[in-house]
Amino acid sequence: QVQLVESGGGLVQAGGSLRLSCVASGRTFTRYPMGWFRQAPGKEREFVAGIRWDGERPRYVDSVKGRFTISRDNAKNTVYLQMSSLKPEDTAVYYCAATRTWPVAPDPATYDYWGQGTRVTVSS
Repeated sequence: QVQLVESGGGLVQAGGSLRLSCVASGRTFTRYPMGWFRQAPGKEREFVAGIRWDGERPRYVDSVKGRFTISRDNAKNTVYLQMSSLKPEDTAVYYCAATRTWPVAPDPATYDYWGQGTRVTVSS
């Protein structure tokens, strides 16, 4: 059993930065690879980034490479998504999710647990 709660979303101007956090609870958290997804209005949920259980082997969708950084601190039961050089097309609700599979996959169906989401709005 894993529970996830995202935070850190908000309104930011294009070119700015924002850090999202996902706090997890559950005894098995440290064994789960984690992913970040986003969903914009009228669009399907999209894989953004993933990370192995030990914080290694980060993976990203091409559109955010070089701008976003995923990390985790298992001692704090927290996964982060540092977002820089934000663009209006990054506007979406961002979700963290836990999976039992490795490597992390872009298919949301492979993830077992989801947070409630945090909204990110990037203005022009």
